[in-house]
Amino acid sequence: MPPVVPPFLIGLIVAPLAKRLLKPVFRGVVKASVGVVMEVKKAAQEAGENIHDLAAEVAAEVVAAQVVSGDVVARSDSGPVEQAEEEAKKAEAADHHEGETKSHRSRAHVGAGKTH
Repeated sequence: MPPVVPPFLIGLIVAPLAKRLLKPVFRGVVKASVGVVMEVKKAAQEAGENIHDLAAEVAAEVVAAQVVSGDVVARSDSGPVEQAEEEAKKAEAADHHEGETKSHRSRAHVGAGKTH
């Protein structure tokens, strides 16, 4: 009859060997998994940026088409992009008008003090 070895003794001998052999394997699996996750995050971020860029281009084309066709009307039900475009145009026109007014005043004052 072969000698009977208690299971806990087998565990005491096998556990350190398994740890030495399996630790590099698990480390490699975790390292590869982290690398894959980082690549997926990067790809998802780039895809999100591409979608955002595409949406901005389409919105600009729609606004440009409306401007060309004369369909741009200030409506309360227009989307945020159209409202922002309209507000920017109004602000630009107001700044341009103020700039003309200031430049006319400054020209009037420049020649007032000169004597020939």
